[in-house]
Amino acid sequence: MNQEDLKKKIEEYQPYNEQEQKDKKTILKYMDTFDNLLIRENEFAHFTASSWAVNQQRTKVLMVYHNIYQAWTWTGGHSDGEANLLKVAIKELKEETGVKNVKPLKQDIFSLETLTVDGHVKKGKYVSSHIHLNLTYLLEVDEKEILHKKEDENNGVKWVPLEKIDEVSTEEWIKKNIYAKLNKKMIEETTKL
Repeated sequence: MNQEDLKKKIEEYQPYNEQEQKDKKTILKYMDTFDNLLIRENEFAHFTASSWAVNQQRTKVLMVYHNIYQAWTWTGGHSDGEANLLKVAIKELKEETGVKNVKPLKQDIFSLETLTVDGHVKKGKYVSSHIHLNLTYLLEVDEKEILHKKEDENNGVKWVPLEKIDEVSTEEWIKKNIYAKLNKKMIEETTKL
């Protein structure tokens, strides 16, 4: 898979709501403008992949306490040149939580969003504010798997009941506009699976 294949998948994606309609348009515009969105060297915007990792009963989501954001968040990371963002989402989920077995509930994009990232220091170097062109994938993990934090990235890993995400997450915009959407969409779509 290359950036053109990725662009085709995004073009074919049916937005769930107005946020996704607008963000899809923005992502495609950036793809027409930049040819290096798969690498962090594009300091303005680049691709990331996240996972909405749920248990088999679809009652909990696996979250990490992110060191940079100082918040409980979904798992995910930079594409770093990889155009298969489902592969990136699975790799990041495994690295950040220690889980070994991950089952995609869908092979396709589950959600897309453009996310602002404030300037921060990473590995001793300042990273300017930028945009993450994020694709989210719906994944399933056995709740009995042993969890391990990835100390250079997160300070904790835990299963959070869907109804408790509002209490756990401190990122107001993300929890109201993204996490709530992911939960609603997950419940709607998994009843069809």
